[in-house]
Amino acid sequence: MVEAWAEKRVVISQDPTSLAESVAARFLSRVAKRVAEGKLAHISLTGGSMGSGVLAAAARNPRVAEIDWSLVHFWWSDERFVPRADADRNEKQARAALLDALEIPAANIHAPAASGEGADLDAAAAAYADELARFPGSEGAWPSFDVCFLGVGPDGHIASLFPDRPEIQITDRAVVAVRDSPKPPPERVTMTRPVINSSKRVWMVLSGGDKAAALGLALAGASYASVPAAGAKGRKRTVFFVDEAAAAQVPPDLIDREY
Repeated sequence: MVEAWAEKRVVISQDPTSLAESVAARFLSRVAKRVAEGKLAHISLTGGSMGSGVLAAAARNPRVAEIDWSLVHFWWSDERFVPRADADRNEKQARAALLDALEIPAANIHAPAASGEGADLDAAAAAYADELARFPGSEGAWPSFDVCFLGVGPDGHIASLFPDRPEIQITDRAVVAVRDSPKPPPERVTMTRPVINSSKRVWMVLSGGDKAAALGLALAGASYASVPAAGAKGRKRTVFFVDEAAAAQVPPDLIDREY
């Protein structure tokens, strides 16, 4: 895959609440435009407080009722390998925030396997890669996500791709198993960097002063091996949606006041 992407930009909201509402409105607008043309929209979700916050804000937005959700497919860039009802599971959080309220075919929600359902961690990763391969895009054996949401940890991790770990370097598989994660729970499945970077738009959503250093390093061109967020890049757009606290170290020339 040729590594040519759009420039990274930063869009700042005042606080976490306005940040979630702003991103949710942009998300619904993007999906509405796509499905109005009769096209499928593939969306990759993320977990964490802002991931759930954006979906909850979307659920409150009146425009959610105007979209034909039968043309939308949801995925997750990573998932915790825990029982399906576990509160740590990204799928459970997303369903509670938005997905269970949508009129959407069950087959359009593509969640990785959960623990205790017969598959071990490696089998869960392989099965998710097979599911992705059912919807190949122009960039590989996986969908080219219209929007790939990502959270960013204080250490700069994205999905379950953590700094200085082997998973961030893997390019020959779409999904890999993660063991001994530096952040609990220890077992996870994660999409690899080529899948994330095949997305049309990568939207990283982060809030809080504890994220400022990671954001600054990502924008400064740090090595993606040590700061995985620095290596997340969409083919059309790469945007960091942040609140004022997280933006403390952002150079003024990178702030996009029009997007």
